[in-house]
Amino acid sequence: LGTGLQTCLQASSQSTRAFPTTLALVEASWEPWDAINEMDEYFAPIHTYQVCNVMSPSQNNWLRTGWIPREGARRIYIEVKFTLRDCNSMPGVLGTCKETFNLYYYESDRAVGSTVRENQFIKIDTIAADESFTGVDLGVRRLKLNTEVRGVGPLTKRGFYLAFQDIGACIALTSVRVYYKRCVGVSRNLAVFTDVVTGADSSSLVEVRGQCVDHAEERDTPKMYCSAEGEWLVPIGRCVCSAGFEEHRDSCVGKSERTGGRCWVGKRLHGRESDKLL
Repeated sequence: LGTGLQTCLQASSQSTRAFPTTLALVEASWEPWDAINEMDEYFAPIHTYQVCNVMSPSQNNWLRTGWIPREGARRIYIEVKFTLRDCNSMPGVLGTCKETFNLYYYESDRAVGSTVRENQFIKIDTIAADESFTGVDLGVRRLKLNTEVRGVGPLTKRGFYLAFQDIGACIALTSVRVYYKRCVGVSRNLAVFTDVVTGADSSSLVEVRGQCVDHAEERDTPKMYCSAEGEWLVPIGRCVCSAGFEEHRDSCVGKSERTGGRCWVGKRLHGRESDKLL
């Protein structure tokens, strides 16, 4: 859906990059989610998916994404931005109007189109709004945008779908962002630690062994742990410069390189004695 709400899988934590493929939401069934272009309170265009069948009971309206490649992520995060109408602000709907919707996912090794059945999706959570809007807010284009984030893991297949189930709310989805966290590569104690994706659950630690920089060797095995939040924890072990090299700005350089060919105590420099490195 060219003008519809879009999702993308991104790596997140200090450095964020989008994958080449951007996936639009598509309808999973013949239910009344509508793709609508609107203006916010600042008259900026926004693309939304909306449903508002609050007068009829037993609503079951589904909307799902296209297939999203996992790209090595073991745990993903879904950030949903949405607006939701206050049921009390609409007359005659108190028995049928809802103020929540449900978020689901389904894993698969390939795109399977519309063959996925509703009962194959696994529920992530029921999403409620912190703020709901009324008819007065509509009159002044006040969105009262809500943002909710949910995590899912461990993921094991090559990709996944997300789905949104409306059960009778008046709701507009304005943004869906799917991302994972990683620890960005760093250098500590003369060891290099490369980028690594965080673990599969919210409390896991991923052990990463560092590689000594050039002209360095292990004193104790250099290790660090990547936390679930994409942060490196205190390093263990270290590398030291090999004989004939010394540490300079997280690397090991030859002593002649470090001094630029200059001379030490007892050596004649520019025709005079020196007791310091010049």
